[in-house]
Amino acid sequence: MDAVRAAREVLARDHQAIPRQDGDREGVRVLLVARASAVTSRTAAINSLKALVLTAPDPLRDRLRDHAAAAQAGVCAKLRRSPHRSPSDQARVLALRATARRVLALSAEIDELERELAMMVKQWAPQLLAHTGVGVVVAAQLLVSWSHRGRVRSEAAFAMLAGVAPLPASSGTVVRYRLNRTGDRALNRALHLAVLSRIAYDDETKAYVARRLAEGKTKPEIRRCIKRHLARRLYRAMQALPDQT
Repeated sequence: MDAVRAAREVLARDHQAIPRQDGDREGVRVLLVARASAVTSRTAAINSLKALVLTAPDPLRDRLRDHAAAAQAGVCAKLRRSPHRSPSDQARVLALRATARRVLALSAEIDELERELAMMVKQWAPQLLAHTGVGVVVAAQLLVSWSHRGRVRSEAAFAMLAGVAPLPASSGTVVRYRLNRTGDRALNRALHLAVLSRIAYDDETKAYVARRLAEGKTKPEIRRCIKRHLARRLYRAMQALPDQT
C-alpha cells in the first residue's frame, strides 16, 4: 500500500524527475569521487605527519620548521634509519618516512585525477572555465549536478538544486533572506568556492561587495546574493552546451 501511495503521488506531479545521464557525465562523476577520497586521505596523512614532526628530535624539527606540508613530506620521505639512533628514534624515522611517502603518493594521485578531469571538462564544456572562479574541479561538479539540458527545467530550479535560492527570514519591519541549507551540497560547495575566488580576484565582484557593504548588508548576505547570480549565469552557460552524443 505504501508503494502504491508513493507511485500515485509521483504520477500526480506536474514535473517528473529526469534521471541523470551516463556517458561523459558518469566518467566525470567517478573521477570526482576518487579525487574527493584521495583529498580526504591526504589531509589525514598530513595531519599525522605534522603530529609526528611535533615529537621529532630538535635537529629534525629545525629542518622542517617554517616549511609547507609538501616540503616537509619531501624531506621526511628521504629519511634513512641509522644504527647510531636509539630504537625509539629509529621507529620515529620509519613512521615519518612512511607517512610522508603516503602524502606524496596521494598528491601524485590527485594530480593525475585532476589532469584527467581537465581533459574531460575541456572537451565537454570549455566555456565554463572562462568564468572567473570556475576551475576544473568546480566546473566538473557543475556538469555532474546539471547533467544535461532539460533535466533541470529552469534557472530557479537549478538555484534550488544548488541550495542558493533565498529563503524569506523577515521579522517585523526587517525584510531579509537567509541561506538555503538544502539541495546538492557538493554543488553548493562548488559555487561557494567560485564565489570566494571572485570576491578575492574579480574587480566587478569587489565593487559589488563594497557597494552592498555600504548599503548595510552583511558579508553572508552578500555572498548569498553573489551565489544566486552566479548560479543563474552558469546555468545559462550550461544550457547553451551542445547535446552529448
